[in-house]
Amino acid sequence: MEWKAPKIQRRKSRQITVGTVKVGGDAPISVQSMTCTDTMDVEATVNQILALEKAGADIVRVTVPTLEATDAFEKIVKQVHIPVVSDIHFDYRIAIECAKKGAAALRINPGNIGSHEKIEMVCQAAKDHGLPIRVGVNAGSLDKDLLEKYGSPCPDAMVEAALRAAQTLDEHNFTDYAFSVKASELNLCVAAYRQLAQKTDAPLHLGITEAGGLTGGTVLSAIGIGQLLQDGIGDTIRVSLAADPVEEIKVGWAILKSLHLRSRGAEIVACPTCGRRGIDVVATVNELESRLSDIRQSIKIAVMGCVVNGPGEAKHADIAVCGAAKGNCLIYENGEMMGKFPCSQAVQIIEDRVRARVK
Repeated sequence: MEWKAPKIQRRKSRQITVGTVKVGGDAPISVQSMTCTDTMDVEATVNQILALEKAGADIVRVTVPTLEATDAFEKIVKQVHIPVVSDIHFDYRIAIECAKKGAAALRINPGNIGSHEKIEMVCQAAKDHGLPIRVGVNAGSLDKDLLEKYGSPCPDAMVEAALRAAQTLDEHNFTDYAFSVKASELNLCVAAYRQLAQKTDAPLHLGITEAGGLTGGTVLSAIGIGQLLQDGIGDTIRVSLAADPVEEIKVGWAILKSLHLRSRGAEIVACPTCGRRGIDVVATVNELESRLSDIRQSIKIAVMGCVVNGPGEAKHADIAVCGAAKGNCLIYENGEMMGKFPCSQAVQIIEDRVRARVK
């Protein structure tokens, strides 16, 4: 009997709606990113969001740093197809304007949005326009009194900041909110989320903030977000990378796929290669990733260098290629060998079989 990983039991959370996307409850874990363009450059921002859509983003966040930028934000929202969250810092009036101009949700930071009264006004604007709010706590911008109380950023301080903002929303019978408690220190971030998950049923937006470049940030995010998802914690994720935002979406999906929480597109299993390889694994994987980037249906492909582990992996893949001798390779479908082919034909054969399966 084939071994299967135990199904992750997700934490029970209430559900909110971000545009057309359900977050929390029994909804699939959504994948988010954030634009890095100048919001005032409408064309560049729209083009980046369209690229994120193509990569599989469910939700995108756009910074709105000034009141003047709310006009650009309104134009951006009208030209894309996925929900756009307005990211607001310092000026509560920007949040109110974005609520009027098409935001699917408002993200506010209680550490810099201002007084209790200002949060109240943002809450009212969200209620008036049927929008949820993400209370985004960051270890780097906690309220002064919390830093004085705890001495430095810590899980207790971050959780208290989140619950303090939630109390204001709750007092106005506003429950359409989600939390994030992000930090660049992996263990601090994970501990804060675990603690908060015990104190609220609000949806949780996961992320390790300021995680770093493509390699380091991917590692930190996979470890931190992966730990929490394995615990059943998390309703939507954003991988924060100092890289093209499209890479954030790719990594986010890879994390969800690896934990069997959600699948999309081609999943490619590949060996690290060694001197036994009979096919150029790296080039084959790169070419398949490029050619199959438009595939949305879930399909598993194995690219293996030789016959040591290749046939075994082929049994668990929809389509597989395994390097053989003398410039040839073996190609499998549904665990059955289709035959021996020249390695030069492998990519085209696999692409043809994938497209035939996903019609």
